[in-house]
Amino acid sequence: MKKTSTRLADGRELVYYDLRDDTVRDAVDRRPLEPTATTSEIRRDALRGDRVAVASHRQGRTYHPPADQCPLCPSRDGRPSEIPDSSYDVVVFENRFPSLAGDSGRCEVVCFTSDHHASFAGLSEPQARLVLDAWTDRTAELSHLPSVTQVFCFENRGPEIGVTLGHPHGQIYAYPFTTPRTARTLRSLAAHKEATGGENLFDAVLAEELAGERVVLEGEHWAAFVPYAAHWPYEAHLYPKRRVPDLLGLDEAARAEFPRVYLELLRRFDRIFGEGEPPTPYIAAWHQAPFGGPEVSARTGAGAGRDDFALHLELFTIRRTSGKLKFLAGSESGMDVFINDVPPERAAERLREVASS
Repeated sequence: MKKTSTRLADGRELVYYDLRDDTVRDAVDRRPLEPTATTSEIRRDALRGDRVAVASHRQGRTYHPPADQCPLCPSRDGRPSEIPDSSYDVVVFENRFPSLAGDSGRCEVVCFTSDHHASFAGLSEPQARLVLDAWTDRTAELSHLPSVTQVFCFENRGPEIGVTLGHPHGQIYAYPFTTPRTARTLRSLAAHKEATGGENLFDAVLAEELAGERVVLEGEHWAAFVPYAAHWPYEAHLYPKRRVPDLLGLDEAARAEFPRVYLELLRRFDRIFGEGEPPTPYIAAWHQAPFGGPEVSARTGAGAGRDDFALHLELFTIRRTSGKLKFLAGSESGMDVFINDVPPERAAERLREVASS
């Protein structure tokens, strides 16, 4: 992998990740852009104890442009984009309309390929490995920023999810706090550790799932399963078999196997609902331990440290059956109590049925 860092016309950082070591990136962004102005601020809800990012400048972000005006495609004569070069393998840049900025964190866009009509599932294994390496590198870089506590790499795919740009891409949010979801998990880890005399809850869950009926696919270093209490109609969790707190902890064997396993999982998701169906909308979310060493426990009030956390990816779709979506209505949105329409055992069975031949 070759990494080349540059700046866009308004000062935002852009990083190319290339498969070939001899690739030269010297294109210059000559757009007449004003410096990015953001209004991001973090507010804490005193009753719920969580935080809300208020970012009114995002109202003006690009919304469903035609393909020939996509800002994530490479630049070409007469039509400059966010990527100055005429092609790329993987590129990461600071979001022009970030939810988090400055002391409130940072948001980046990850473009998986220069092909506007591709998808992550359509990448080759070397391309998928390059994305993994980019995620890892960005996690390392962002973790050193003084305002960052947790790094979240994710992909939203499909207009049903709310995606406003059709180009295959994901995002990275670098939060200035430990997210509520992770804080709850750390509390569960600490409680289980105390109750069992030291057992790790992630290890216990993974061992139980691998011995059960909800395993979807399994390699030497990775395993995917539908969780016992799945929140979404079709939801799969992908774990490295050796527990590590974040992407930086993966060894070369796990990195080498990841593309094959993950691409197969994504391709199965696209086949869930049968031939002729539009691509399955999904969210793919990496869960990593917060950074900050021993201070993590104090900040979360959880009593569990980074080494207790297990890196994993959660993949789920909001489509519950052909032509129908799972909406978060009263119970889910109002009280955080999910109601799942598809039994997890049946979801796992379906994901096995659509395995590649």
